[in-house]
Amino acid sequence: MTSPQDGAEAAPLTPSDVADGARLVSFGLQAKLLPARDAEYTELVRRYREDPAFARLADAVATGLGLVVLEVSPRAGMALAGAEDSVFAVRMGDYSRRAASEATDRFLHGLAHLAVAALAFPRPEDLADDGYLGRITVNGVDAFVRQACRRLEERAEADGANTDPASDAPGLEAAWRVWARRSTTGATKDARRLAGSTIGITGKAVAFLVDSGFLQKASDDAGGTYRTTARYQLQVRDLAGSAAMAELLELGVVPVSDGSASLLPADHSEELVADAGLPFHSL
Repeated sequence: MTSPQDGAEAAPLTPSDVADGARLVSFGLQAKLLPARDAEYTELVRRYREDPAFARLADAVATGLGLVVLEVSPRAGMALAGAEDSVFAVRMGDYSRRAASEATDRFLHGLAHLAVAALAFPRPEDLADDGYLGRITVNGVDAFVRQACRRLEERAEADGANTDPASDAPGLEAAWRVWARRSTTGATKDARRLAGSTIGITGKAVAFLVDSGFLQKASDDAGGTYRTTARYQLQVRDLAGSAAMAELLELGVVPVSDGSASLLPADHSEELVADAGLPFHSL
């Protein structure tokens, strides 16, 4: 690998440099791979950060493949996202069609993903802190959505509009009825959870995030306990400005202004799972 010497003119980039840039992008496409686990990856990340010409080359390779470089760092590696028209783009619609055949279930899968993001990073400062890790559980995500459903139902009743929502009603206003009426587990005779239950839907959403390198499993507690990765934090930073995320957080189910990051206490009608989504930091 070549690099410019201090005070000397940078050497022209060679086909070998192009190969190195493409190699770095190929590492970035391996979502679960981190530089700490591969010496070559570590070296290419270092070169990207110290050699501007090489960084521009690697960025160009990524752009040519329809990829957006979110960050290149030892903690995240080369974090990439597929542009809208990229063959590497993972569209929520594509995922939900694979995960469920019914249109209503596809909508619920999207709601589960939104809830995971809101629980994993409930405060703006959580997204800004590169050392922050969130933790969620499958049971906790379902309990969180059900608590949000109750808030939405209360709001609809207060507005005298506890009927089917109007066509221009906010998305979550239309969603709570579907989730609230769906069985939590719908367990079969051999105690397996049904795929169409809300726990089953949440489990599929979380499994997709694990496969994508966004979550890592920590234990089987509470339906499965997971911690966030640097890649997921970068993705949620983009999502944080969406209207759906803002609407969910504005319900007040997750406190975002008092400095804490725990869920609000549940009412007596349905108890939240202990430690449903309490974030933590890791050195």
